[in-house]
Amino acid sequence: MNSYTLADIQPGLTESFTVTVTEEMMEQFHAFSGDCSPIHMSEEYAQQRGFPGRVCYGMLGAGFFSTLAGVYLPGEHCLLHSVECKFAKPVFIGDVLTVSGTVTEVNDTFGEITIKASLTNQDGKKVTRGVIKAGVAK
Repeated sequence: MNSYTLADIQPGLTESFTVTVTEEMMEQFHAFSGDCSPIHMSEEYAQQRGFPGRVCYGMLGAGFFSTLAGVYLPGEHCLLHSVECKFAKPVFIGDVLTVSGTVTEVNDTFGEITIKASLTNQDGKKVTRGVIKAGVAK
């Protein structure tokens, strides 16, 4: 876990990590969210819609932005203020995602940073884009 303080952070600072989306993650997301849409639950339904398999929950992927901010950038001194997401392409079970973020703004007055974030799959395609605003301890 990183422990950047506001004084440590400058625009351009970048952090990233990788994660593989698993069947277990899908099951856990279903269990706590209650989202039982057939596009997430049924291989057959997803294929009828033109996808190679079940489509992963968009918010499951976006949840990795919480890990990015809370563990990597800035890490332990973070309190999320907002996360804005755009889902560009579907994610599937077995995809290996690179979660990355770059600081674009540091607001010393409000103790807040802005991070341009993305999820990129194993084929180099951006599947999710986001903007994170996080409070950071001084």
